Amino acid sequence: MVKVYAVALALGFIALIVVVMGGALAENLGRTDPGERIGPSGRAVIGAVTGFGIGGMGAEFSPLDFSWQVAFLIAVLAAALGIGWVRYSDRRGVES
Repeated sequence: MVKVYAVALALGFIALIVVVMGGALAENLGRTDPGERIGPSGRAVIGAVTGFGIGGMGAEFSPLDFSWQVAFLIAVLAAALGIGWVRYSDRRGVES
C-alpha cells in the first residue's frame, strides 16, 4: 500500500503546484485562475488525494507499526479532513 500512498501524494502535490503556479502565471497574464476554473469540487479532489497520500505515508512509516488496515483508515480519515479543510476555506473566502 505504500506505493499507492506515494502515487497519491505525488499526484496531489503536482496538482497543487500546478494550481498555485498557474494562478500566479494567470495573474500576470490576465487569464482565468486555475483554482477558479476547477471550482470547489476540483479543489476538494486535490485536498482529498493529497490528504490520502500524506495520511497513508505517515501511518505506514509510523513507529507504532500499524497494520495495513489501520493505515488505510488513517489515510481515508486524512482524505476526509482534506476535503473538510478545502470546504472550510471556500466558505471563509480564503484564496486558493
